[in-house]
Amino acid sequence: MTAVAERPARVAPARRERYRGVGWTVVTLAAGLAVWTAIAWWYGPALTASPAETLRAGIELAKDGTLGESVLASIRRILLGWAFGVVVGGPVGILMGRVTVIRRLLDPYIEFFRFIPPIAFVTLTIVWFGIGETSKIVLIFYTSVFLVTVNTIAGVLAIDESKLRAGASLGANRWQLLHAVVLPAAIPYIVTGARLAMGNSFLTIVSAEIVAADNGIGALIWQSRNYGRVDWIFVGIIVLGVLGFICDRVIRIVAGRLLRRYGVKV
Repeated sequence: MTAVAERPARVAPARRERYRGVGWTVVTLAAGLAVWTAIAWWYGPALTASPAETLRAGIELAKDGTLGESVLASIRRILLGWAFGVVVGGPVGILMGRVTVIRRLLDPYIEFFRFIPPIAFVTLTIVWFGIGETSKIVLIFYTSVFLVTVNTIAGVLAIDESKLRAGASLGANRWQLLHAVVLPAAIPYIVTGARLAMGNSFLTIVSAEIVAADNGIGALIWQSRNYGRVDWIFVGIIVLGVLGFICDRVIRIVAGRLLRRYGVKV
């Protein structure tokens, strides 16, 4: 009886905390909508679309299929380029962190190219890969791989040498040390790099689609400017924010569930 009575007592505070979090979210959203409405009223529809106008525009774009086509095109490019960046950047970062010679050879190139924004390569990628999907995916890969690599290197270099020596003294070979010590230490940094890379991917896709794409959120925003549809521009901006929020949450949930045994906290 005591255990049964204690269980609801433990659950109640958790429920209250959850409801409190939902309440604060509702209040924050309501305040944001109120400020947005006031700004739209002050500047007028020629410069700013109100929440109601944006909603109507979103429904309009959804009904004719433009919004769905744009979302699918952009998210496909982002996920492919980002995934390639993570798959390449993680192992390269671990290799550079563990092997000094490789780090010295590759570090100048990493440090050089990671400061060149992807938008600078838009024209070149179109010349090299055409105006199809490959050029956009390559740009997303470019903006993702360096962030993941640099974060992974930092994670590997942060490993306490005493842990490596302890594993070696117990008879662990290089592969066992990689699996038991290096990878658990690097995983949180890889996840952080992947999250940062996802944010940069959304920044890059807009530029790439504005320059060379007939569909996608970036192309929608640019075409809306040509037609003078401020409300469509607001739809594109909000959709980008919502998609980015969802993608980041998915990364956190997947990392938290699948990699918890490595000590990942996201």
